[in-house]
Amino acid sequence: MTPGPTPPAPALRERLARLPQGERAELLRRLRGRTPAAPDPGAWFARPSAGAAPELRLFCLPYAGGGGSVFRSWGADLPAGVEVCPVRLPGREARLSEPAHRSLPALVEALHRAIGPLLDVPFAFFGHSMGALIAFELARRLRQAGDPRPEHLFLAAFRAPHLPNPNIRIHHLPDEVIKTVLLKEGTPRQVVEDDAVMRSLLPTLRADLELCDTYDHVPGPPLSAPLSAFGGLQDVRVSGGDLDQWRRHTAARFRLIMLPGSHFFVHSARDAVLAEVSAELETTVTGKKERSHDRSTGE
Repeated sequence: MTPGPTPPAPALRERLARLPQGERAELLRRLRGRTPAAPDPGAWFARPSAGAAPELRLFCLPYAGGGGSVFRSWGADLPAGVEVCPVRLPGREARLSEPAHRSLPALVEALHRAIGPLLDVPFAFFGHSMGALIAFELARRLRQAGDPRPEHLFLAAFRAPHLPNPNIRIHHLPDEVIKTVLLKEGTPRQVVEDDAVMRSLLPTLRADLELCDTYDHVPGPPLSAPLSAFGGLQDVRVSGGDLDQWRRHTAARFRLIMLPGSHFFVHSARDAVLAEVSAELETTVTGKKERSHDRSTGE
């Protein structure tokens, strides 16, 4: 009989016990010599009912503490043929029972494994705040792996990644400090003062804040996709100058769009955001149709 895997030594068991749940499970799988199963795309991406293949998928990544439902209604206001794919991150909404990632590289690696089957059509990324950082690093990971690359990056409310974080790290501070920051950034007071809501939100929010606070930018060549950076004119954490520096991270066209609102202008200026995104995606989809027609006719 073939012997089973050797149990971890006592000292190793103690170290494993101190790891976050997700990292502990991953390390145990490696120790046992097992390859983790490929992630189920259905767990990570909220998609419409099966139908004709879209002309373009727009993957939408939420801000810290937020969920993919923020983008659920976007499809009706985007060009025909665009499929909105909100990203379902662990630790919120349908995945509330799972621990939220505290490390950006680990999250990007998990997303990279899950997203492959959905890259069968052209696609773009929209990310707000933390979501912008995830979208940027996911685009770099796709390039590194030689995978299809996004047609466009829409990155909102996060400073250019090479810039130092000008804000104090708050993920480890008392709840009241985090609540004060949320209020200054535009979170509705009724949400912050709802104890039940905050009890369910704060663990995931702390993990998301830690993910952003501990981000370490590794320099690399600019991406090939056009990039649109969005900012709120009343945002107290991210300035227009911080956003303008995103131009260094694309070798293609760059646009800076400043809209009325605080850090969460994705809600207050929703129609303006969608108008900008729609115009860019309409151009992308139309251009791809024209190039496909030229190839088919030999022109």
